[in-house]
Parts: sequence; C-alpha cells; structure tokens
Amino acid sequence: MSATADGEVLIRWEGLWKAFGAKRVFEGLDLEVRKGETLTIIGGSGSGKSVMLKCLIGLLYPDRGHIYFEGQDVTTFGEKEIRDVRKRVAMVFQSAALFDSLTVAENIAYPLREHLKDLTEAEIADRVAKNLKMVNLPGIEQMRPSDLSGGMRKRVGLARAIAIEPEVILYDEPTTGLDPISVRIIDELIISMKKQLGCTSIVVTHDMDSAFRVSDRMAMLARRKIVATGTVKEMQASTNPDVRAFFDARKD
Repeated sequence: MSATADGEVLIRWEGLWKAFGAKRVFEGLDLEVRKGETLTIIGGSGSGKSVMLKCLIGLLYPDRGHIYFEGQDVTTFGEKEIRDVRKRVAMVFQSAALFDSLTVAENIAYPLREHLKDLTEAEIADRVAKNLKMVNLPGIEQMRPSDLSGGMRKRVGLARAIAIEPEVILYDEPTTGLDPISVRIIDELIISMKKQLGCTSIVVTHDMDSAFRVSDRMAMLARRKIVATGTVKEMQASTNPDVRAFFDARKD
C-alpha cells in the first residue's frame, strides 16, 4: 500500500507509563496516529501492544502520561465519556470475543442495542445483514459461534465492530492462529474496511507478511517504548537494531 501523506493527528500516546506489579510495560511511550491511515504496531510477545489499544478505550488506565483522541485526553474521562469514545473507536479482539450463547445476529446486534438505542428491530436486522455481507458471510445470522471456523469467527468479530460505523477500528492480532488463506481474507478485509468506511485503523500483529500488506505506516515497540516508525519500505530498510533483530528473527 502507498504511504499516507502527513495529515491530521487523530490519536496520540504521550509519555505513557504502565506497570503490572513488578512488570514494567511502558516507560515514556510516545506515538501518533494520523486520520485515515492504517498503522501497524509490531513487537515481541508481551511487549504491551494490546495494552496500548486497551488504554485507548478505557479497558486499562496508564499509571502516568496521556492519550489524546481528537485533542481530548481520554485518561481523564469518566465512564460516560469513555462510552462515547467506544461508539467511535471499535476493537476487534484477538479471540473474536463472541458470546457463545448468542446467535451470530445477536452478537452483531449487541453493540447496536448498547450504543444506538433509537434503532428499531428492523433497522438492527438490516444493519446486521449489511455487515455480514461486508465481511463476505451473508446469510449466517442464525448460526452459533461454535458452528464457525476460526477465520469465520474473526470475520463475525469484525462485522460486530463495524456495526456501529466507527471512525477508528483497532485490530488485536487479527490473523493469529489462522491458515494462510484465512489470513489473506482478513488482510483484504482490513484494506476494504478502510476504503468503504474511510476509517482509521490500528493493527497489532506478529505477522510480518500481513503487516507489509495492510500498513501505511508501522511502529516498533521494544524496550517499553516506540523505538521506530516509518512506512513499510522505510522499516524494511531500517538500520535500527531492534527493528533488524525483530525482522531477522521472523525470517529464521
């Protein structure tokens, strides 16, 4: 994909510190995300990539520092304000996080009923059908998550995320555990969602082939902070030792 030109900064992590007991995750982490771009965050397991996303939507809170969304510091928000952020920033969880006791339709309808209470049941059904079509799974409304393959579950998770028509989509390890064909389908959907919805995307992944396919820019998380950012070509040519070590390890 082509690089995004310098644009408006939509999201900014600034001087973030976070620890879980004795385990220090961030020490002064800084990163900016531009409106309309797809930014991929790469780094080793346990480096804190998913923690960054969860701090953005208030599932976790940093110990110090700030996270700005459209210039507003979400780390100061109460529950009502965070709920408003979650209407605009949707997250596709690594495990898809579907409710096994609900049908596919009920899973996708859940955030609609939670955030858009004025919708009628007919409008909800129409939006569920539309979103399933967008992820190339039309007509499976009455199936249960247990009936679906791993790749299908991920796509239903994406359909649920886009149901509220978010401005930002967060993808937490969207291709983990999938076969190569399913990985390619998910990659194409990430690109397609950006084109169809005009949204900003942040992707956390270990899969370098996937990262190279979907990214406008990439950011490397190592040693508890962001150590490098750049386009795909810039990161591939980087001489940063953390980037080189990560890429070389993936090749091996």
